[in-house]
Amino acid sequence: MAEEIREEVNEEMQNQDPENCTHDCSTCGTDCPSRNGGIKKAELNAHSSIKKVIAVVSGKGGVGKSMVTGLSAIAASRAGFRVGIMDADITGPSIPRMFGVHTKAYGSDYGIMPEETERGIKLMSINLLVDHETDPVVWRGPVIGGVVEQFWTDVCWGGLDVLFIDMPPGTGDVPLTVFQSLPVDGIIVVTSPQDLVSMIVAKAVNMAELMNIPVLGLVENMSYVTCPDCGKKIEVFGQSQAEQVAAAFGIPLLEQLPIDPVLSQEADAGDIEMNAGDQMETIIRVLDKLGLKAE
Repeated sequence: MAEEIREEVNEEMQNQDPENCTHDCSTCGTDCPSRNGGIKKAELNAHSSIKKVIAVVSGKGGVGKSMVTGLSAIAASRAGFRVGIMDADITGPSIPRMFGVHTKAYGSDYGIMPEETERGIKLMSINLLVDHETDPVVWRGPVIGGVVEQFWTDVCWGGLDVLFIDMPPGTGDVPLTVFQSLPVDGIIVVTSPQDLVSMIVAKAVNMAELMNIPVLGLVENMSYVTCPDCGKKIEVFGQSQAEQVAAAFGIPLLEQLPIDPVLSQEADAGDIEMNAGDQMETIIRVLDKLGLKAE
């Protein structure tokens, strides 16, 4: 199956290579974003039903975006929602390992079947398709965007209440593909307490506004660490600016997550679902505002 995917990607790479494009659609049969006003609409896999799509984004890397995605999915699953995670960070996937999923996705008559975590969260990631988890993905931007789109069109997600998309950092090809081609209901912006946080958040928020995507809230990760002796909160990376930034952009501040060594160890070991904390339970409020109710 992985070899078939690679062959499709190589063919798509040739078709989407800007050097081979004449920008004259009348001479080309390739279905690419140059058609339909520059926006290629993707159709969900015929055997899938997804009620809401939430993208988790960050203006820069290293802020714990994948951790927030995982914790949000776990909190929603524990509340009774049917949940999936699309790992759209093609060159830096981390979701499967975080959940201890190392088996490979496989093809069926219904499409590519996602893997499931111990508690039933469905996952799709490039790491579930390559031969080895450490294999590098050395592809150009348009091809990476095409693979992410295939995660929507070719994967049989089944029935989901919410699909979380773990986005790569920044505002490049993949976020553009996701925002233009997928029916994203809103984004959650993840940041950390640093001096440049306002500018970094602004980039993500402004891109969402350009794409007419609602911003559902802000999460400040690594906000503080709790002293194990006295219980005092220590702001390791400086004073938090989360409340001011959220107010400046008129978006809700969902959570200020601490640095949690236990959680980090569980994620590294693939046991994030075993964490007993209540991190990102505010996602339930977000889902309620989107009109979702657990069955």
